[in-house]
Amino acid sequence: MTREDDHPGDIPYTDLWGRPGFLIRRLHQLHVAVFLEECGDFDVTPVQYAVLSVLYRGKALDQVSVAAEVGIDRNNAADVLRRLERRGFVERIPSETDRRAMLNAITEEGCKFVEDAHGAMERAQDRFTGSLGKRDRDRLMDLLQKVMLDNNDSGRARLKTHDNED
Repeated sequence: MTREDDHPGDIPYTDLWGRPGFLIRRLHQLHVAVFLEECGDFDVTPVQYAVLSVLYRGKALDQVSVAAEVGIDRNNAADVLRRLERRGFVERIPSETDRRAMLNAITEEGCKFVEDAHGAMERAQDRFTGSLGKRDRDRLMDLLQKVMLDNNDSGRARLKTHDNED
C-alpha cells in the first residue's frame, strides 16, 4: 500500500533487479546450468561434487559433519551420501570412537572421479565469472563470502566456517 505522494519507484525493492535475493537466486540457477553443462559427462551435481571435495581432503566424516562442511541440512547430506555410495564413490565405515556412529570416507574410485572431473568444475567456475577481470572477480568473491558469513546463522543449515569450528 502506498501513500498518495509515493511512486512505485520510490519504494525500496520494487524492481526485481534491485533485490539482492532475486539476483542471488537467479545467479544460482545460472551457475547450476553452467556447472551441469561443463560437468554433464560426469553426471554430478554441484552439491555432490562439494561433498566429494570435502571427503577428498582425506578425513572420514559423519553425516552431520559433512552437512556442516557443505552447508546443507543433514537429511540432504544423507541423501547425497547414499547416492554417492551407490556409485562407489563413498563408503560407510564404523567410527573407532563411537560404536553407534558411521563415518563416510571417499573411495579410491571417488578420488579418481574428483580428479577426473576437476577440470570440468574449474571450467564451470571460470566460465561463470568469465566476464569479470581478476580484480572484480576477487571483489565479488570477497563480497559473496562476507554476505554469506554475515547471514550464516539465518539458514536452516549452518555452514561450518573457520570462525565457528568446534
